[in-house]
Formats: sequence, structure tokens, C-alpha cells
Amino acid sequence: MTESCTPQPPGAYPSDCEVMDGYRKMARERELNSLSGIDPLVLEKAKNIKLLLLDVDGVLTDAALLYTSNGEECKAYNTQDGFGISLLHQAGLETGIITARKSAMVERRANELNITHIYQGARKKNEAFKEILKSTGFKPFEVAYMGDDWLDLILLQQVGLAVTPANGADELKSVVHYITSRPGGHGAVRDCCDLILKARGDHQKLLRQYTLG
Repeated sequence: MTESCTPQPPGAYPSDCEVMDGYRKMARERELNSLSGIDPLVLEKAKNIKLLLLDVDGVLTDAALLYTSNGEECKAYNTQDGFGISLLHQAGLETGIITARKSAMVERRANELNITHIYQGARKKNEAFKEILKSTGFKPFEVAYMGDDWLDLILLQQVGLAVTPANGADELKSVVHYITSRPGGHGAVRDCCDLILKARGDHQKLLRQYTLG
């Protein structure tokens, strides 16, 4: 619990305590303002999330497929997305990947980020989803899924929080609960992580670990 500051005499400079208290109040106001434009139903759904599952191409990446002259596949990932996933872990949430393609680069990135559930080559994503529910004991309403194309529809229609990035297919945008402001590979996953953390009330608690207050 934050201690109350002792007010300074009239005309005196504010104490360090008062300055930091002012910063905290501004941060709380910014957070409230950032949530003001979000549907309360979306926030209610996000509040229940315990597991975030992600597609890869078009979500964690910009959907571009790059190959070296040797035929090896390369992928570019966004560091802000990675940090958002790390923040979810700090808040006690689990994360996972369900992707129809298979790549050593995905395995490497997932291991770097300590992502627990990794399903590659999952053309039938629903089967992977069922396995994850069985192994974790989570209910569908406790799971969020983020995808960008038709292969993701079957999961987006089952989970508690369905999300697509700004570059998601139009058919997804008509069924999801939330569309991020940024496209895949450019901070879309971070937008989703921030939404969940703010809805759960974890955002400011985590932020304080990285500030002077």
C-alpha cells in the first residue's frame, strides 16, 4: 500500500513523495483514458483470461516469408511483442503458439520467450486447442486467441477473447471481440497483451517495477 504524503507548507516546493504521487495519479488517469474507448464487454472478457494463444505468420510476424539462397526460412519478430508476452508471464498468465506451418525459427523464438505450449504443423488447430485445454484444465472462456486468417476462425469462435490484428482478414473482423490498432509483426501482440493486463488490473503494478516510483 502506498503511504500518504505529508503536504508541504504553502509556497514550498513539493516533496519527492508528492512529486511521485502526482506521477502515479497521471499514470492512472492515462490508463483510464486508454480504456475509455474499449467496449466494457471486451474488458470483462479480457479480465478472465489466463492463457493467450497466438498464430505466428501475420500475428507474431508481418506474414512475409523470407528464404535464404540455401532455402532456409527467416522470420522477423517484434521486440515489443516479446516484452508484452514476458509481462503476461510476470502477471502469472500462460502463453502458447498454434501455427499451421513449421519452422525452426518459431521453435527458437518460442523458447526465447518461455512460451509453454507450442504446436507447429497444426493444420487442424482445433485438435491442438483441445489438447491444450485438457493439459491445462482451463475453460474456453479463460483463453484468448489471436489469429489473422481463415484457418483461425474455428478457434476465434470458441475462446473467451477473440483478437485479430489490424491486417486480419475481413471475415475475422466480423467475428472477433477486439481488433488491435497495429498490424501483425508491428506491435499487434503487444496491443493484445496490454489490453489483457489493463483489464486484469496488472498493468500499473507491472509498470511500477520499471519506474522510479
